[in-house]
Amino acid sequence: MRGRIGPLGGLGLGSFRFKLVAWFALLALLPLAVAFYGYDSLARSSETRRADASLESSLRAAVAGYSQQLDVATATARRLAGEQRVQQALATHDRVALAAIAASSPTTRFAGGGVAVGSLPRRAARRTVAILDHGRTIGSVTVAVPVDDRLLAEIGVGLAAGERLVAVEGGRIVAGRPLGARLELSPGAPARVEVGGSAKRGLATPLLDPPGLRLAALTPQRAIDDAARTAEMRLTTVLIVALLVFAVVVFLLGRSVVTTLRQLADAADNIADGRLDERVDVRGNDEFAQLGGAFNRMAGQLQQRMSELRTERRRAHEATTRFGLALGATHDPQQLLQIVAETVVEATGASGAIARTRSGEVLEAGEPTGPEEVAFPLRVGAVDFGSLVVRGSALDADQVETARALVAQAAVALDNARLHRLVEQQALVDVLTGLANRRSLEETLAVELARVGRLDTELCLVLVDLDRFKQVNDRLGHPAGDEVLRSCAQTLAGAVREGDVAGRWGGEEFALILVGVGVAGGIELAERARRLISSRPVSTARGGPVHVTASFGVAACGAGATVDDLIAAADAALYEAKRQGRDRVVGGATIEPVV
Repeated sequence: MRGRIGPLGGLGLGSFRFKLVAWFALLALLPLAVAFYGYDSLARSSETRRADASLESSLRAAVAGYSQQLDVATATARRLAGEQRVQQALATHDRVALAAIAASSPTTRFAGGGVAVGSLPRRAARRTVAILDHGRTIGSVTVAVPVDDRLLAEIGVGLAAGERLVAVEGGRIVAGRPLGARLELSPGAPARVEVGGSAKRGLATPLLDPPGLRLAALTPQRAIDDAARTAEMRLTTVLIVALLVFAVVVFLLGRSVVTTLRQLADAADNIADGRLDERVDVRGNDEFAQLGGAFNRMAGQLQQRMSELRTERRRAHEATTRFGLALGATHDPQQLLQIVAETVVEATGASGAIARTRSGEVLEAGEPTGPEEVAFPLRVGAVDFGSLVVRGSALDADQVETARALVAQAAVALDNARLHRLVEQQALVDVLTGLANRRSLEETLAVELARVGRLDTELCLVLVDLDRFKQVNDRLGHPAGDEVLRSCAQTLAGAVREGDVAGRWGGEEFALILVGVGVAGGIELAERARRLISSRPVSTARGGPVHVTASFGVAACGAGATVDDLIAAADAALYEAKRQGRDRVVGGATIEPVV
């Protein structure tokens, strides 16, 4: 039975006017307080951001100026290297002539043929150019850019008022003021620091040339705090004035509307308390009666809508809960697409859905028939997983929005599954060679040793070390060394059987895990791999063919041995192969378990 309140116009609210004013004041005070806090924080952060932007701009200009100084040094070195008098002086070892040339540039040094003229500052970026005579290198010229106060003054011309440029090395200021003071700043991250007993706002560059050098721009923190304090005072004044104006407006508004609102107060309170069956008695046909009738119609529609919403909410909640649990339970894209299609059909009440992947797979849920269809792309950024088509007799805006939200979550889940597979692959594969990495090899050894115990067979481990590989890097550079590693990795991968594992143990060391093979079989395979490596020169872009040899250590074990025992035995055999002169295979005895 619906509840009733007194006739409209006969409501007694007592001090409702006071309550109205109080509530209006409270409703206004809270947003104003939040706004004050937000604007105050914004003012402080705005001043800090302005200072940070200025520091960033100044530091960028300083780095550009420093780069220009380095370019000038490079150009000067090239010009001097191309001068005939310099070439002639170096060719004839004329120290006097070189000294005369170097005297005009205090930061220039000539060297070649046992002659070295000119001195370079200790803390400076250096640019060296080879001096050629008829295509033959006869020496070099080095031009330095000293990192000192003079340099800072030249490249710091774009600093704003109050800002200061310093050079930092090893966490201390080596040029600029205060000299020698500690300054710890992360590159590219503005921060508040204490420098020489005073608070500063600072920003530092990444490491520059010379190695270990950073440039940092500093500005007084006090100026930022003063500006923020001034903005805070202005904001406080505005807040007080706004409160006074609002108090007057609320008082006048409360006096004008209290009579009208009094007649609906109790009914509105009942509706607000959740008693949606409450209605007001409507008498007459004036504006208040029209307001009462509208209120009753609103309450009826609200009651009906709330019932519908509870049903829809329960269904959406159940579907979304199952959807979330399903998305978190699998990383299989096909299962995820099937779950997406089924959940969208259930949550929207559509007839059916069709999921199409980029590879052409089609998955269906329900009965995808009906005159109306809406297509949603399954896309995250630039990654496209396909599309989902929802069909039904009539899809309203809420259903479409629900489907769009679920599809957006599904696209993220599909992308997470893609990233999960990528991370799993990267965690077990060496990036340079494409072979299994150390972690994958150790996991394989543990698994195969457990299988050896069950099947009563043997497991062989071959450790491979490229001979004198450091000389390849030192002579031809690391890119050539990488080519050698990749080529040897391909050779080893081609030498093992299907079911065996080849991987990179670390550095220039590789490992071969041979299942069901003893020491003799491991030696035979290792000898074949050794001959393949030594007979195949590796072509490099810089130094031409590189002849590589490798040393092999072979060990095997049966049931009861441990991974550490097997690795230690193979490592000892590899060490013995190195000791005997490299480019050979040495096999150890089969490891027997200790009883």
